[in-house]
Amino acid sequence: MAIQLKRAYVAPASGDGERILIDRLWPRGVSKDEARIDIWLKELAPSDGLRRWFNHDPARWPEFKARYFRELASHRELLAAISRRARRGRVTLVYGAKDEKHNNAVALRELLRRRKA
Repeated sequence: MAIQLKRAYVAPASGDGERILIDRLWPRGVSKDEARIDIWLKELAPSDGLRRWFNHDPARWPEFKARYFRELASHRELLAAISRRARRGRVTLVYGAKDEKHNNAVALRELLRRRKA
């Protein structure tokens, strides 16, 4: 399964494959032309309450992932669609967070990889 991650503020590349934005809000200061997003799945973003609670605090990362995975359980079809796309070719999950290790894209990719196994 070919799933990579990329910040919305990093220029798209030919090797990105299908670019899927997984944030609830469009990244500030990035035009739609610049972003070259193929699909915007805001339904897969963490709820506003969870996002505010997490506040990108690495100490809350394990609990954030557990809560986020519970939220994602209601979106099985969208998760399956991403997995199908990733089996056909490269998929890039695009996100806006500054922290490249503790964000919803990292957690989502982990969940998708677990489901594959």
